Amino acid sequence: MADVTGKHVLITGAAGGMGAEHARTLAAAGAKVVLTDVEADAGQKVAASIGSNALFVELDVSSASSWAAAVEAAERQFGPITSLVNNAGLGYLIPFDGLTEADFRKFIEVNQIGVFLGMKAVVPAMRRVGGGSITNISSAYGLRAGASALAYVATKFAVTGMTKAAAMDLGRDNIRVNSVHPGVIGATSMTKDIDDHLGALLTKTPLGRIGKLSEVSELVRFLVSDDGGYCTGAEFVIDGGLICHS
Repeated sequence: MADVTGKHVLITGAAGGMGAEHARTLAAAGAKVVLTDVEADAGQKVAASIGSNALFVELDVSSASSWAAAVEAAERQFGPITSLVNNAGLGYLIPFDGLTEADFRKFIEVNQIGVFLGMKAVVPAMRRVGGGSITNISSAYGLRAGASALAYVATKFAVTGMTKAAAMDLGRDNIRVNSVHPGVIGATSMTKDIDDHLGALLTKTPLGRIGKLSEVSELVRFLVSDDGGYCTGAEFVIDGGLICHS
């Protein structure tokens, strides 16, 4: 089991679903976790259920000032952030003809600019402590296309590319940057949104089942841990084989 004792991890979109599972998994393995989200009530409940190794901070990932405040609060509580999990994201479907400029810009603000601002916000602390890890949650649709998902696909492809570029820039600082690409994962708001398409997606998935939240979180734990210390600029696909389907 990958040990994350001594890691101080900030996780976005942690009020429920995948982000909350990441927080629980990392805290159980010894990390101190800072859960962030715009959903304050839900986020505080998750943090309280984890205990003294967890802190909730309200965060709008599309706002640089909100990021600065969150990082400051995290450092006051636990010290410098050593790991970031950029998990927050929009993932609902909009058919091409119904997709507006406002919709597209909203996806960019959260899925793309939010990841950029997060990386910019935590790198100074990581440099002070001699390194760190950034795990950007992209998607299987950051590697392949999908119907009625132009905005989602565009921004998740952007996260994939941003991860590789950041890895090249930050490697000299011993900061690792990787992307995780989940397929259809159970008990998330995104899975509920694609409910009508679920059967077709599972038909295209060689393993023929929905992935578990815990399976993604264990991968994240590996990347946060020193066991993942030689991994950077890489795409970690956890999709049951979905991207194998043309």
